[in-house]
Amino acid sequence: MTPADADPPTGQPATDRSRIVLGVAGGIAAYKACEVLRLLTENHADVTVVATEAALRFVGAATWAALSGKPVGVDLFADVHQVAHVRLGQQADLVLIVPATADLLARAAHGLADDLLTTTLLTARGPVVFAPAMHTEMWNHPATIANVATLRSRGAVVIEPSEGRLTGPDCGIGRLPEPAEIVEVARRVLARGVAGLRPDLAGRRVVVSAGGTREALDPVRFLGNRSSGRQGYALAMTAVARGAEVTVISANVALPDPAGAKVVRVGSAEELRAAVLEAAADADAVVMAAAVADFRPVATSASKIKKSEADPLPLALTRNPDVLAELSQRRRPGQVVVGFAAETDDALANGRAKLLAKGADLLVVNEVGAAKGFDAPDNAATILHPGGGQTDVPAGPKAALADVVWDLVAMRFTSSS
Repeated sequence: MTPADADPPTGQPATDRSRIVLGVAGGIAAYKACEVLRLLTENHADVTVVATEAALRFVGAATWAALSGKPVGVDLFADVHQVAHVRLGQQADLVLIVPATADLLARAAHGLADDLLTTTLLTARGPVVFAPAMHTEMWNHPATIANVATLRSRGAVVIEPSEGRLTGPDCGIGRLPEPAEIVEVARRVLARGVAGLRPDLAGRRVVVSAGGTREALDPVRFLGNRSSGRQGYALAMTAVARGAEVTVISANVALPDPAGAKVVRVGSAEELRAAVLEAAADADAVVMAAAVADFRPVATSASKIKKSEADPLPLALTRNPDVLAELSQRRRPGQVVVGFAAETDDALANGRAKLLAKGADLLVVNEVGAAKGFDAPDNAATILHPGGGQTDVPAGPKAALADVVWDLVAMRFTSSS
C-alpha cells in the first residue's frame, strides 16, 4: 500500500507493499532494528537497509541482507551509475531511522550529506521517522534538543525514547522503544500519507487517559470495569504519528507502552484525576478515553473480607469526582477537551445530555456490551458536537476512530488560531 491509499481494513497493515528505507545508525540498539526489519518484511514491505559504517560494527551486513533479502546500502560510491544516493530517497514511501543516534540527528538537522544514509535523508520525498536511542545525558543535551526541534519543524516525526535500562548499569530516558511499537508508528504515518507536510499535531502537547480505574474493596478485591485501554492507546499512537508530544494516563492497562508517549500509571479514579489535572496544565488537548468509575466504596477493608455463613453487608458507595466536567471547567483558552461515553442503551440521547452536562468540546459515544467496544480490536462511534452536530464513525479499527478524533481536534486548533 502506498501512502496515498486509504487506511487499511482490519488485518491488512499499512506497510503492505510499501517501499521503506530502514536507516541504521551506529548505536548498541542497532540489534533491535533487526526485529523492526523482520516485522516490516512480515507485513510484506519492500525494505532496503541503509546502514552507516558505525552501524556495521554492531550488526554485520550479512544479517541485514539475510533479513531483508536485498543488498545493504553502505557505500556512497557504490552503483554510482544508478545514482543510488538520490534514488533511494526519491523512491521511498517512508524513511525510518532505527536507531537514530545523537550524531545522526545532528547530521540530519544540519543537512550534512557525507554518507549514503544522510544523502538518502536529503532526497527523501516521503515522510521520515526517527526512533532515537542514546544515553540520557545525550538526549537531554541542549544540542540534541535543538536538533530534534529542527527536524520536527521540517515535518519529520521524532519519536520520544523510552525510559529504562541503557547500556551498562545505566537507566533513564533514551532507551529505544519496543520494535513492534516503532513499526506501529510507521504504519500510522504511512496510512496518513504525510509526505512533504508538517504533521498536523506537531508542536502540540496532548494528554490521553486510557484503561479502567479500580476502586479497592480490600487488598485483593476491587470494583472495576472491562476497559482494556486499546482505544486510548490507539489515540496515543496516532497522536505520536501525527507529531504530538503525548502523555498517557494509563489505568490498569496490560498493553505495551505506545512508542513515543510518556506513560503515567494510575489505579483509582482519584489517582487518575490527580495525574490528568497535572498533565493537562500545559496541554493543548485532553482526550478522556479511560473508563473512570462513577462510584467507590465508602470504606476499604485493611484485610481480606472473609466469607461467612451470614449474608454480606450491603456495600456503601460514594461518588467519585467527575474528572471530565472538572477539566472542562478548568481548561485554559484554546485547550480542547474530548470525552468518551460508553452506553448500553439510548446512546445518543444519553450522550447529548452528558455533553451538555460535562461541557466538553466533543463527546465520543459508543455502545458497549459483549464483544462490543471493550477489549475488542474494532470500534464504532458517534462523535457529538456542541450545537447538535455529529460525526458518525463506522465500525473499523480503533486507530481509524482515533484519526477521526484527532482530525476534529486539529480542526478546532485551526479555527481558534
